Amino acid sequence: MLQWVRSVIYTVLLFLGTGVFGVIVLVSALLLQPWWRRLRRARLRQRPFPAEWRRILRQRVPYLQRLPADALSVPFKVGERLDYEVRFGSLKVGSGSMEVRDITEVRGRPVWHTVFKINGGIPLYRVNDLYESWFDVTTLNSLRYHQDVDEGSYERTRRYEIFPERGMFKENDRPEEPTVANPLDDGSFLYFVRTVPLEVGKTYEYARYFKAAGNPVRIRVVRRETITVPGGTFKTVVLQPTFQTKGIFSKNGKAEVWITDDDRRMMVQMKSKLSFGSLNLYLRGSSGTK
Repeated sequence: MLQWVRSVIYTVLLFLGTGVFGVIVLVSALLLQPWWRRLRRARLRQRPFPAEWRRILRQRVPYLQRLPADALSVPFKVGERLDYEVRFGSLKVGSGSMEVRDITEVRGRPVWHTVFKINGGIPLYRVNDLYESWFDVTTLNSLRYHQDVDEGSYERTRRYEIFPERGMFKENDRPEEPTVANPLDDGSFLYFVRTVPLEVGKTYEYARYFKAAGNPVRIRVVRRETITVPGGTFKTVVLQPTFQTKGIFSKNGKAEVWITDDDRRMMVQMKSKLSFGSLNLYLRGSSGTK
C-alpha cells in the first residue's frame, strides 16, 4: 500500500514538474520571438541579394524593367539604414536615422524614397523632425520633398512637388516658382554627394539646390581622417558643405561631415557649430549597406 502511494505521489509530482517546465518553455518562446525575428531579419539583410532574385524582380515588377543598367550602381540600396546618436555639445539629447526605404514611383517615374529622422531634445524643448525625399533613380533629380518639423513650440509642415522637366516647383498650395535644371533637396543632396568623386584639397560647386537662392552649393574636401564613433572605427573623408540658406549648412555656420573612405560612402559623423551651440551626429549602427 505504501509503495502504491509513493508511486502516485511521484507520478503527480512528475506531471506537475513537466507542466511547469512546459509553461516556462512556452512563455520564454513567446517573449523571445520578437528578438529572434529581428535577429533573423538582420542576418538576412547582411546577405548579398541573389542574382536569380534580381532577375525575377526585373521580370515581374513593371517599373524595375524600365531602370537603366547603372541605376543600381550607386553606393546605397533599398534597406540601408544608418542610426545616429545625437548630441548637443557633449550632452546626449536624442537619436537620428537615415534610411533608403524603397524604390517607388512619382508621376510615373521610378524614384528612390529616403527618410531622415531626428528625435529627442532636452526638458521643455523637444525635437521631432522628419524629412522625406523622392528623387530620380538615374539623374537623382528631386521630384518630391516633405518636411515635418516639430521643435519646441515651433511646428512646420511643407510639401514640395518639383518638376525638373518644366523647371518649376510648388510649395504646399502656393503658386509655382522656378527651379534649377537638375534640382536636389536637402535630403537627396546627402545621397548625391556619396556618388561623386572627392579629391582632398578641392572644392566642388553645384547649382542644383531646388530653391535657386540657395545656390551655389559648395563642397570643400578638407582632409582624410580615421575616427572612432559608437558604431566603430572608420577611415573617412572630411567635407565642409555650404548652402546659401539658413540652417546647419549655412554660409554663416561651420559644419563638417565625415563619410567613409570606401565604396559605401556612409556618413559616420557630422558636427555643426551654430550660434547657440554645437549639434553633432555620431553613427551608432548600420544595416542593409552594400
